[in-house]
Amino acid sequence: MSGEFTPPVIHYRLGEEDAGFFAEFLTVKKGDGLKRDGKTDLTVSKAGITAQKLRYLEFLLEAPWKVQVGAETKIPIERPVELVVPNPVSYIVQKLLIQKHRDPEKQAQDMLYIHDTLELFGASLEELREVWQDEVRPKMSAKTAKRAVSLGSGLFQDVTDVIRRAARIPQDRRLVPENLRAAAHYGLAEMFDGAE
Repeated sequence: MSGEFTPPVIHYRLGEEDAGFFAEFLTVKKGDGLKRDGKTDLTVSKAGITAQKLRYLEFLLEAPWKVQVGAETKIPIERPVELVVPNPVSYIVQKLLIQKHRDPEKQAQDMLYIHDTLELFGASLEELREVWQDEVRPKMSAKTAKRAVSLGSGLFQDVTDVIRRAARIPQDRRLVPENLRAAAHYGLAEMFDGAE
């Protein structure tokens, strides 16, 4: 359990290792995140499961990828399982759109995730551009798409305190804030190339 929400956010872990695989449940957040009595409305419990409410979660369901995991992929489960996961473009767009609604620690984490996703799929930026133009962008309103493109350009325009914090997060590698900023800025510009 974590966070100060009621009910708290719960991470369901596979195995005993702290750094191991974990899952958390998410659901779409509507409104301003407050109940009528003024209390926060950021989690929900149903059937013994606690889900965190996040904005723009529906974009993660656009053009998902199917991935098979199991012993061959070093996931310690008996039989292989096919998972449906967000494509990298939908994932990045959702992270861009929620930035202003996140606390500073989560903002830095999201900036790092955007950078790392672009770095991981950087060899196929043309493919990411096609996913954006053909599969993700058509499912969004013109206003939301324009805001995603604008945020993609603006958030990585200059080195900020958030980018500095993002560069300090990884324990297994050294990131220079300017390199993180420049790589993400370039990757997003290529992904959104030709966007309105």
